[in-house]
Amino acid sequence: MAVKLRPMIAFLRGAFVSKTPATVIVEVNGVGYEVQISLNTYSKVQDLDKGLLYTSLIIREDAHILFGFFDLAEKEMFHHLLSVSGIGATTARVMLSYMKPDDLAKAIVQSDLRTLEGIKGIGKKSAERMVLELKDKLIKHPVESNNLPLKNNTLHQDALNALMALGINRQAASNALEKVMAAESNLSVEELIKKTLRTL
Repeated sequence: MAVKLRPMIAFLRGAFVSKTPATVIVEVNGVGYEVQISLNTYSKVQDLDKGLLYTSLIIREDAHILFGFFDLAEKEMFHHLLSVSGIGATTARVMLSYMKPDDLAKAIVQSDLRTLEGIKGIGKKSAERMVLELKDKLIKHPVESNNLPLKNNTLHQDALNALMALGINRQAASNALEKVMAAESNLSVEELIKKTLRTL
């Protein structure tokens, strides 16, 4: 199925009407835009009532999907990932949920295949392609970003919604979440999802 990236909507500034670890609905002049986000962006907007998200519009044969990013570093990393053969928007979002943009860039620049292969959905060939196609670009134009801590809020449900949005079966995600939560306490939503992703 053909996928195209269009720079039609560069950013949205407005009220964050609804937020989950996977989506934000941004109201701009009375219109609500559903924006797909990563855990990295969620960690920065979860306590905000309004703000700006940089966006990329993905056009598919069956849908137009808007992806949002708290900072330009993440948006840039998202575009880098989409330029790699075999990596689509969903996989790119999983990667940016699993690692911060600067950490992901560091793994690519250092040819750290083991770390890259540890991300769900990324095999050896995909990791090698990322290093081959992005290493020089990222050395010349490094990305930097900072992450903010998450606060617990309906922990299991938020984490479950995010995992399902990333394409993971509900029952498998729920079972994995319960095991992680039983083994460790006081985890943030972001930490819980990352640890759960490692077990799936």
